[in-house]
Amino acid sequence: MQVYLDNAATTPIDPEVINAMVETMENDFGNPSSIHAHGRKVKTIIEKARKTVAGLLHVSPAEIFFTSGGTEADNTAIVRGIIDNGISHAITSPLEHHAVLHTLEELERTGTIRLSKLGVNAQGYVDLQQLEQLLRENPHSFVSLMHANNEIGTLTDIEYVSALCKQYGAVFHSDTVQTMGHFAHDLHKLQIDFVTGAAHKFHGPKGVGFIYVNHNTKIKPFIHGGAQERNMRGGTENVYGIVGLAKALEICHANMEEHRQYIQGLKSYMIDQLTANIPDIRFNGAIAPENSLYTVLNVSFPCTDIADMMLFTLDIAGISASGGSACSSGSDIGSHVLQAIGADPQRPCVRFSFSKYNTRADIDYVVDKIKECCLDKV
Repeated sequence: MQVYLDNAATTPIDPEVINAMVETMENDFGNPSSIHAHGRKVKTIIEKARKTVAGLLHVSPAEIFFTSGGTEADNTAIVRGIIDNGISHAITSPLEHHAVLHTLEELERTGTIRLSKLGVNAQGYVDLQQLEQLLRENPHSFVSLMHANNEIGTLTDIEYVSALCKQYGAVFHSDTVQTMGHFAHDLHKLQIDFVTGAAHKFHGPKGVGFIYVNHNTKIKPFIHGGAQERNMRGGTENVYGIVGLAKALEICHANMEEHRQYIQGLKSYMIDQLTANIPDIRFNGAIAPENSLYTVLNVSFPCTDIADMMLFTLDIAGISASGGSACSSGSDIGSHVLQAIGADPQRPCVRFSFSKYNTRADIDYVVDKIKECCLDKV
């Protein structure tokens, strides 16, 4: 049996998305920068996709820019948001994706900014009182806090953070890669400066994403070389990827509540089954539905003597899961997120992440294999 529970790393592409992309591949090959009929038709396709994304997020199409993915979008928001707005102090948390942390740390290394990192508790909540204190002491800072953590699933109240940033004249960027397509985002109401997304996290293709830039926040291009994306991103557009991204996001929004209830049911079922069958099982991060990303469950196992073999054993059983962020797989360095929240380094931790394509039978199979792996080791 093959069970895929690594949807936080990437999701299977929805068949409707594949069909939309193939139709464009077969019929519309023009360069969107060309002024002839073939080019104009493809340009229209891109703008239709932009309008779809903007409509779902309640913003203007002029505020949506397509990128190669979430990492480029995060880098664009951080580098250009800081430099072009004359900002010298940034605030983040030690739990952010490396696309955010490494970018901010590089700006600190080169002397562009001073960087402050917020404290976090054992469940992965950032210290919002400390955030307000830092903003009071350093108005006009750059704040980057993700909506939901990709490894432990803990949610941050970005509506509260956005209001706080406006109060102190700060620029606010949120990496929403894990929640885009899974939560409804009214960016007009939120009044946030930058939001980022990646299609492959919500059943779209890899290699394409977007950045939302509030029309009141002015930045210059991060990638130069052409007038594409209204002079904001050089390079011929990934037309088929953009079509897939828009279609995937459209499907997600059309079925969001149904999928949320279904996937939350799978997560809750797995929590119950693990708790009932594995003594001393623990969970990293917040797990209450109102405080946690419903697609992610980070599990801490008691079988410490097989910590190095846990993922390998699951893989041999046909189960795909992750020991942390997929972007760090193969690294000898432990998860920076689990270290920051003080997780026991001697206990093996596995991130299981779910999608609409998983079933209870998948969960039952995984729990059975975990029992085989762990019970005689406790």
